[in-house]
Amino acid sequence: MNFRPALPLLAACVAGHAFAQAKWDLPAAYPAGNFHTENLVQFANDVEKASGGKLKIQVHANASLFKANEIKRAVQSAQAPIGEVLLVNFENENPIYGADGIPFLASSYTEARKLAAAQKPFLDKLLAAQGMRLLYTVAWPPQGIYANKELASVADMRGLKWRAYSPATAKIAELVGAQPVTIQAAELSQALATGVVNSYMSSGSTGYDSKTYESIKYWYDTQAWLPKNAIIVNQKAFDALDKPTQEAVLKAAAEAEKRGWALSEEKNEWYKKALADKGMKIMKPAPKLTADMKQVGAIMLADWQKKAGPDGVALVNAFNKK
Repeated sequence: MNFRPALPLLAACVAGHAFAQAKWDLPAAYPAGNFHTENLVQFANDVEKASGGKLKIQVHANASLFKANEIKRAVQSAQAPIGEVLLVNFENENPIYGADGIPFLASSYTEARKLAAAQKPFLDKLLAAQGMRLLYTVAWPPQGIYANKELASVADMRGLKWRAYSPATAKIAELVGAQPVTIQAAELSQALATGVVNSYMSSGSTGYDSKTYESIKYWYDTQAWLPKNAIIVNQKAFDALDKPTQEAVLKAAAEAEKRGWALSEEKNEWYKKALADKGMKIMKPAPKLTADMKQVGAIMLADWQKKAGPDGVALVNAFNKK
């Protein structure tokens, strides 16, 4: 019996396997309509196109695959090859992750870009030690205070039921005398509707996505800080890609970072108008409230630098020099 005709078929199968499409699941914590998620979908499309279909990335929005605080561990342990995380969520693991959550250290897009550049080498080193790689970051719009009453000073925040989503926001609650309640973005609408929380600090984006205007009528535009989302990839998963596909990922990431920052800045004004259209009062903070919050920021910066040690001092010095 002659088996020779089967050999070309076997060769074709081997060749086909060698060029098989890789599929990556990308867990994300925010709704499909959020600008971060829309940017992620564009990034995924760009990767698939640039790689000639060799890498397909499926975005799973709104914490549908992993909860927000589980995504980093999922990427680190290769449960997901790639994911989007909010860096400040992991400050307790290492203070470097929380550099962009310090109130009034960087409170404009220009300053936030400088801070991102100063933070990047430290993030690269930290993530590499954990078997991961930073692809890109995008800032949220500046953070303001949502409250169910008028605020003239920090004293008016005492006793508020305060949504805490990161170590920094929990620390703010402690310093102003509010009651911190840990609530992630995907659970915020329900927490507001049921009265579990009646105040928090976040961007206009979060307020709009979570329909905060249905429960809270005041947003104070303090422009306190601009936290960043980071797209991280498991290093082994990245290394398993061929060189052209790796280059396609890095090129798409660079474009997504540039596009995402521009989109954030553009959306910032849109979100404020959209909240006002929904009946929310967009308030300029009183001088006393601003001064009080800056004092909170100074305390938190000193505390953060103490925890972060030499790396924290070096990071802040690098930021101040840029």
